[in-house]
Amino acid sequence: MFFIKRKIYSTRQISGFLAKSCRCFSDSVRLVNIKNKIKEGPGLKEFIEHSAEPVLLDRPRIPYLSNNILDTSKRKVYFDVYGCQMNLSDTDIVWSILKKEGFEKTEVEEEADIFLVMTCAIRENAETKIWHRLDHLRGFKRRRELSKNKLRPVKIGLLGCMAERLKEKLIEKEKAVDVVAGPDSYRDLPRLLALTESGQTAVNVLLSLDETYADVVPVRLNQDSVSAFISIMRGCDNMCTYCIVPFTRGRERSRPVASIVDEVRQLADQGVKEVTLLGQNVNSYRDISEHTEKDETKLTEGFKTVYKSKTGGLRFADLLDKVSSVNPEMRIRFTAAHPKDFPDEVLQIISERSNICKLLHLPAQSGSSAVLQRMRRGYTRDAYLSLVEHARSTIPGVGLSTDMICGFCGETEEEFQETLSLMEIVDYNVAFLFSYSMREKTTAYRRYKDDVPEEVKRDRHYRMIELYRRKCQILNEAEIGNTHLVLVEGSAKKTGQIMGRNEMYLKVLFDQSEILSEDGGRRKAKPGDYVAVKIVGARSSVLNGVPLFHSSVREFYRDVGWGERTKLRV
Repeated sequence: MFFIKRKIYSTRQISGFLAKSCRCFSDSVRLVNIKNKIKEGPGLKEFIEHSAEPVLLDRPRIPYLSNNILDTSKRKVYFDVYGCQMNLSDTDIVWSILKKEGFEKTEVEEEADIFLVMTCAIRENAETKIWHRLDHLRGFKRRRELSKNKLRPVKIGLLGCMAERLKEKLIEKEKAVDVVAGPDSYRDLPRLLALTESGQTAVNVLLSLDETYADVVPVRLNQDSVSAFISIMRGCDNMCTYCIVPFTRGRERSRPVASIVDEVRQLADQGVKEVTLLGQNVNSYRDISEHTEKDETKLTEGFKTVYKSKTGGLRFADLLDKVSSVNPEMRIRFTAAHPKDFPDEVLQIISERSNICKLLHLPAQSGSSAVLQRMRRGYTRDAYLSLVEHARSTIPGVGLSTDMICGFCGETEEEFQETLSLMEIVDYNVAFLFSYSMREKTTAYRRYKDDVPEEVKRDRHYRMIELYRRKCQILNEAEIGNTHLVLVEGSAKKTGQIMGRNEMYLKVLFDQSEILSEDGGRRKAKPGDYVAVKIVGARSSVLNGVPLFHSSVREFYRDVGWGERTKLRV
């Protein structure tokens, strides 16, 4: 006899209990096996693709769409791109996805069947331009409907940040477009465009926590360009009070290092001589798919953040190390950045590699500690100036670029004067200057009042520009007599001279002539060449020079350290 739970059971009852338990365990194992087989077997996609419906082999298939809906192959797409460099990179991703599905690209409006407008929502002026463009496209669409080509109806798609922000207005009120796709929905574009063939308006503006398009090999719209953009991450976690990016592009996530290095290698094989690593905050990059023993990021002294720093993984310094090692003759740039994420490891790798351009983007946004606090930037004016001094001591001869905003909520004249004084002190080589434009969804929209009059904003913006131009004129005139390494991009439209850029991303113009080549002969400069150019004239935004000889990154800096490069006299 056995005693279980204070009850007396017979041996026969106990045997029955055990047999029943074995059967239940056996049924559970069988159920797990069946579920595993289902996972490994064909899904809905395969069921539809192998159904009795005839398959048209002369055009690509999109899962979950029947053939009577899909008829998008050979449709010609015209791209309109507005906004930041990230939008240029996203357009290459979109074109890669559409090209794979049988679409064609055109640069002639009259040939286009589909207009895709890549939009920006950062400032009101950018959105105004896009609204005007949509008015033009709607008129073009109506004219096509009345023409002999009405069998080729025009479709208009709005992509990017503005699509996510104004989806309701675009679809319900304006009825301006056929497709609305947010920054994380580009993979879905073939399906969305196919749905419009039956007269539907197609929308997908869902933000993702993991979409990085790491497996999409971008196809550059301009195959002849000697430079390219590579998106290394998407989204932003900083939550600055004035910025709408976290709401239009979502949370921050980084691409794996391996996929970025592979893309750099492919571009190098195609003859690209310069790549720019892109992200909303590139130097907070972290590939957590790679296991490391590193602790969480230590912020630069005097800086703080609203989110908890990530732990483990490869950081931006690791990425710069690997990317710059792919090809020593390929220049590496990066933007944008946040001043809080410039640890010594990043500054050190920049100083050591001759092919990493020595132009740091340190967006101050304001020179007033009070305004910076309202912006939730996480640093003071003094902390920012300390970082500038540290960067210049670590990287001799380094150049600096910045973003500045005037007229932010509550900005007084005294606070604006602090911005002007910061610009006087720092001597920026490049600056992007804006007057504040309030955006819905941002913290400033909920918490502050846009109380600086428009005429005051315009006046302050003008004063910033005047100061910047004056300072740039002085900096550029100091380069007269020095020799710069210039990457040739092509011909200037206005003058017909050869145009290229130096390490500071400044345009350098020079007359075409046969100069000493690497093999000892003489030849003219062509796009993709590195040319040593002696500066003989300067304006606030352009340098003029005389070409001396063809060179390479390694040869140019072989005998001259970076800090001495502007002292090279020939």
